[in-house]
Amino acid sequence: MRVKRRWVAVALGFLVSIAVMFPTHLIAAAKPFVFGLLLVGPHNDDGLSQAHYEGGKYVVETLPGTKMIFIDRVNATDRPKVTIPQFVDDMVEKGAKLIIANSVDMQDGIREAALMHPRIKFIQISGDDVLTGKAPKNLSNLMGRMEYGKMMAGFAAAMTTQTGNIGYIGPLINEQSRRLASSCYLGARYAWTNLLKKDLKDLKFQVKWIGFWFNIPGVTADPTEVSNYFFNNGYDVVISGITPSETPVLAKQENQEDKTVWAIPYDNAGACEGMSDICLGVPFYNWGPGYIDFIKAAKSGKWKRKWIWRGPDWKDINNSDTTAVGFVAGPALSESATVQLDKFISDLATGKVNLFKGPLNYQDGKPFVNARQTASDKQIWYMEQLLQGMNGDSSAK
Repeated sequence: MRVKRRWVAVALGFLVSIAVMFPTHLIAAAKPFVFGLLLVGPHNDDGLSQAHYEGGKYVVETLPGTKMIFIDRVNATDRPKVTIPQFVDDMVEKGAKLIIANSVDMQDGIREAALMHPRIKFIQISGDDVLTGKAPKNLSNLMGRMEYGKMMAGFAAAMTTQTGNIGYIGPLINEQSRRLASSCYLGARYAWTNLLKKDLKDLKFQVKWIGFWFNIPGVTADPTEVSNYFFNNGYDVVISGITPSETPVLAKQENQEDKTVWAIPYDNAGACEGMSDICLGVPFYNWGPGYIDFIKAAKSGKWKRKWIWRGPDWKDINNSDTTAVGFVAGPALSESATVQLDKFISDLATGKVNLFKGPLNYQDGKPFVNARQTASDKQIWYMEQLLQGMNGDSSAK
């Protein structure tokens, strides 16, 4: 018995020494930092939600000691009986210390959840709660300046169209979708008038909205039917502002039936794969670097409430380690148009070209930016209407 007690005492002493060598806060730090993604669509949708999912994977691969969990299809149609705070509760129970909501539709719910969980950090994508002062200290906003990517898309469209008719398929109508559609138009207008030296009256830019970020049968307008409308009515370039790939797929079918049409998809940098005959390029978000900045701050205890609108890395807009927004030129974009696009990107980078410089008016003639002035971030962010020269609704009916 004495020998047994002696061994027990030795073992206890060893455990105490281990505890001294590895304090509890270091043992706790060895646990992974869990972050959660709330995705409005499927995580493999080849668009908006997949871009966020891949951004999360980038964090795990780049930042040691992190773990990602996610819930996708977080929208009122796919999950009508579950609230954003309930999704957050589930993630917190699973150990999440930081939660990212990837759609502006989640803004009210994620703010409510942040107030309920003051020790958890939150990022709301594309929202403005920090700007308006509604955000609690544990909630920040993050967005990429896709306006530049859309300008590039519009530029490529105008350099390619043979009819002068460009179609744009938009999601629901809000400030974000208005400014992105308008940015496309500004890029197209610049190429049409400054490079091609054509009369602006001969450029038609039509916007049609489907009602949500992606197709929901029975709820939204059918993107295939909208694309068909464009291709059957003289629009030879259609730019997608929604997640699904209906438009480029239909354009490919049209080309196989001896129609000369092109498409510009959205969000997925690899969207032109298999579309060499019709894809002019794709603007995309790159969320990983922005996520890492916030996660590092949360892990180190240096978190601060912020509103971040990240732009491209102008040294290399497609650098996955640094840029927030990029544009991959498509195989169907002509060599001469590609050269002009590269120069356009360079001029945007240096500020030689600023497409938000006035005079610019809204559709109803109200000034958006006066002559010799440049729109502020706030003016661009809170765009009230589409711009003069564009066709389509500026507000939901």
